[in-house]
Parts: sequence; structure tokens; C-alpha cells
Amino acid sequence: MTVKKNKETNKPKGSKSLKGVPRDLVNDMRYGRSLSLEFFRHNAWILMVFVVAIIALMGLRYKTKTKMEEIKQLNVELQRAESSKLQEKSAYMSLIREAEMKKLVDEKGLGLQFQEFPPYELILDDK
Repeated sequence: MTVKKNKETNKPKGSKSLKGVPRDLVNDMRYGRSLSLEFFRHNAWILMVFVVAIIALMGLRYKTKTKMEEIKQLNVELQRAESSKLQEKSAYMSLIREAEMKKLVDEKGLGLQFQEFPPYELILDDK
């Protein structure tokens, strides 16, 4: 077995350049020969798995973002519903208190009535 050597450098052909990368690989990449049709034929299943995985991750990210937006909207709606619930509860409790008080006044025969308007303040002028 004989090794062909370059005349100028006395090194075997295809030896590594100064940067540690084989010259043939650099030339192949330079002229676009590194990714040939044969490369894609031999590695088609790996490429397909890679592409499907990337698409699945993109879909998962989109789905996650849309669900997060939906969660934010539902949280806002929940806060509004809780606020509305508290308002309705306070209105209901005031009606119950008023009804109970009317019932007690009628039972005791006191003849009292609830005022529809707040009491007036009378201001006397000292002239």
C-alpha cells in the first residue's frame, strides 16, 4: 500500500489543513458537493423524523400560547363574576334584613315604617 504525497508539502493527500479541517471537506462544502442526492437518500428517514418533530414542537407551542390566552380571559371573567356575585349577595342580604324587620314590626304591632328617603337635616340660621 502506497500513499500519494503532495510534491510541495510532502504530506499525504486529503491531510488536515492548519485549522484542523480536512481540505476535501472544505472543498466539498465550498462547491456544494457535501449535501448530495445520495446523502438525502441515505438519511431520508432521519430527516423526516427531524421535520416531523420540529412541526410537532411548533404546533405544541401554538397550542400552549392559545390555551394561555384562554386562561387569562377566563381569569378576568372569573374576577368579574365574583365581583357581581358579591354585589348580588349584598343586595339580597339587605332585602332579607328589611323583610325580617318588617315582619318583626308587624308582629309587635309597633306601627313603624321604613323611610323611602334618607332623613333630612334641618339647619337653623341664627339671625
